[in-house]
Amino acid sequence: MATERVERRLTAILAADVAGYGRLMGADEEGTLAQLKAHRSGLVDPKIDEHRGRIVKSTGDGVLAEFGSVVDALRCAVELQRGMSERNSCVPEAERIEFRIGVNVGDIIVDSGDIFGEGVNIAARLEALAEPGGICISGRVQEDARGKLDLAFDDAGEQQLKNIARPVRVYHVRFDGAARSRPALALPSKPSVAVLPFQNLSGDPQQEYFADGMVEDIITLLSRSRSLFVIARNSSFTYKGRAVDVKQIARELGVRYVLEGGVRSGRSRVRITAQLIDADTGNHMWAQRYDRDATDIFTVQDEITDAVAIAIEPAVAELERRRTVRKPPESLGAWEAYQRGLWHLGRISVADNEAAKSFFRRAIDIDPNFASAHAELAHAIQLGGTLYQTTSIADALDEALALAKRAISLDPLDATGHKSIGFALLGQGDREGALAEARQALAISPNYATAYQLLGTTLIYSGQPPEGLEALRKAMRLDPYDPVQYLRLAHVVPAFYFLREYDAAIEAAKEALRSYPDHPWLNRWLAAALGQAGRLDEAKQALQKAITLFPKSFDMYVRQRTPWSRPEDHEHMCEGLRKAGWED
Repeated sequence: MATERVERRLTAILAADVAGYGRLMGADEEGTLAQLKAHRSGLVDPKIDEHRGRIVKSTGDGVLAEFGSVVDALRCAVELQRGMSERNSCVPEAERIEFRIGVNVGDIIVDSGDIFGEGVNIAARLEALAEPGGICISGRVQEDARGKLDLAFDDAGEQQLKNIARPVRVYHVRFDGAARSRPALALPSKPSVAVLPFQNLSGDPQQEYFADGMVEDIITLLSRSRSLFVIARNSSFTYKGRAVDVKQIARELGVRYVLEGGVRSGRSRVRITAQLIDADTGNHMWAQRYDRDATDIFTVQDEITDAVAIAIEPAVAELERRRTVRKPPESLGAWEAYQRGLWHLGRISVADNEAAKSFFRRAIDIDPNFASAHAELAHAIQLGGTLYQTTSIADALDEALALAKRAISLDPLDATGHKSIGFALLGQGDREGALAEARQALAISPNYATAYQLLGTTLIYSGQPPEGLEALRKAMRLDPYDPVQYLRLAHVVPAFYFLREYDAAIEAAKEALRSYPDHPWLNRWLAAALGQAGRLDEAKQALQKAITLFPKSFDMYVRQRTPWSRPEDHEHMCEGLRKAGWED
């Protein structure tokens, strides 16, 4: 029997909806519907037609359209937003209808005039990330439109979108022709440095992990210095593949020095170039080229680290190298598998977390004495229980704790091992033990942002939210543009809540939910904070989302007090949920 042929085509997809539609309807149903109808007939529909688009379907507050050209779709989106800005100029802010627009290009399935497929789903997720009155696009749209329109694009980095298997490069569109710079950060009191991703000069995409791993290890070694302020990897790597002036990078990251370089790796040889730049003057303080056997990679890393430290400040010459306890894997295959595991671990999804565990296990199989691989496998297993709930929390924490202790037995000065022990102990309710491990990790690596995250989280749940907030802010300063920064914000929210600063808790929750709209903890805390603030309609919506999306999680964290929560803090949370409409 012949299979019916499915119609597919490559198309540009525009998804738009009204920001705050529920609030507008709650305030004035008839007026909002009349306004929306006028905007559709007077601006939206004509513009889509003008740019040779086709309206696929309309929902209550949104529209889905397709275009044969990426340029047409993006030009239409820009003119829609400019037109809405003009129309809203005389409308009170609380009554304005503002669209959020997402644009993607991808292969779609066509059925009875409707369109389906991942390309459509990505456009819808991008729409949710857009600001009111703004446009959010995928990396593929940015590549196709770059140079063809008088627009600029702010790189938001790779983001994990709901129900999309692979991370998507996301850009925000600016209509004024100049990309918005990130705000300048003040220089710390210590000599400060950011290590940028080294360029892969080999032309082989598989060597990206090799180049990234080189930078990861240099950052780790520099971070052990008490005399330096070192930006964390995740923030440095937001500049990967971008042509940005070194002075701008230094201003945005709040550092005085920038290290950049390149790696070319062959079968048995590696060539590494590195240069340290003083961002104030643009002068090269130090530069070097290394041609070595690939087995000497760790020696080269040490040499670069020492040279950078000495070039930055004479006082840093006493950099704590801890060479006697640093045990690089015997095989580069183990090291490369570990680097790939770190890449997946930073992308926050069930699939990526499982992939990370697989790569860490591969690294351990190759080199059973690789301490950091044990530590990060422990962290991934712990996340599987506490965040993703792919296994029982108790089993995950027991396994994670055993692995993290194994890491410390292999290398007592492995900061990642102490971090992983700390998170496991916190999950089991041993807050004092978790604090001790956080402080031990920071004693080893004073620039370790995730150790500050552990410290802050533990202090918050130990009845010390002001001190916890200070530690979390330190983590975010060391790693200001971490693509998964919302994981730190997820703990900022209860800190403000415990301080009874409910409006601040609400704003922090909403900021984090823009990156992870369906985060189970955040929707629950948002509902409680909204309930305490008396914003009951919004509170009921957040509560319903928390219960509907994650019924098992909600029951586990609300009806049963979690080990890391104090009784009084748990009751305080339940009080807010009751005000939001929860009945226990």
